[in-house]
Amino acid sequence: MIASKSLKMMLDKSLITGLSIGAGCGLALGMALKYMNHSASSSSNPADASVAPGELSEEIAEDGGFSETKLVLVVRQDLKMGKGKAAAQCCHAAVMAVEKLKRNDKELYDEWRQNGQPKVVVKAPDEASLLQLAEHGRGIGVTVSMVRDAGRTQIAPNSLTVIGVGPGPCEVVDAVTGHLKLL
Repeated sequence: MIASKSLKMMLDKSLITGLSIGAGCGLALGMALKYMNHSASSSSNPADASVAPGELSEEIAEDGGFSETKLVLVVRQDLKMGKGKAAAQCCHAAVMAVEKLKRNDKELYDEWRQNGQPKVVVKAPDEASLLQLAEHGRGIGVTVSMVRDAGRTQIAPNSLTVIGVGPGPCEVVDAVTGHLKLL
């Protein structure tokens, strides 16, 4: 019984020691990573800094290190999609647009990412409008992604729901979508 209590106390002490060492190592590693990330983001070339999405510092944006870029998502209104459905369709368009841009123009992709990945959602009345916008966008060389619904929930199969225009330079994207109203 006494040996059992001694053994239990030793195990408890070892467990506490091990947990303390593990916590200390975790804190040290966390501080080291934070220091390394801070050093990388304060490099002399902002394009070399590792910046998380949407965390672009105002200093970089004001320095003019990046041109203005954006992705515009155009949602078809005559389908009367619910908010969640429209949001999901916008997500599909955004993912498609970004994958396409990354394959075709890595430099513009990196620029858009470093610029905070700006996105705007606007509305268009019907499928014909979306098709016209897509044709215009392709004609001037901007990335265009088109989402057709699978028809498993609210929308008829193969319905064109959303198009993505960009990411691209704001002036080019605006030439296609600048006249549309925000959703």
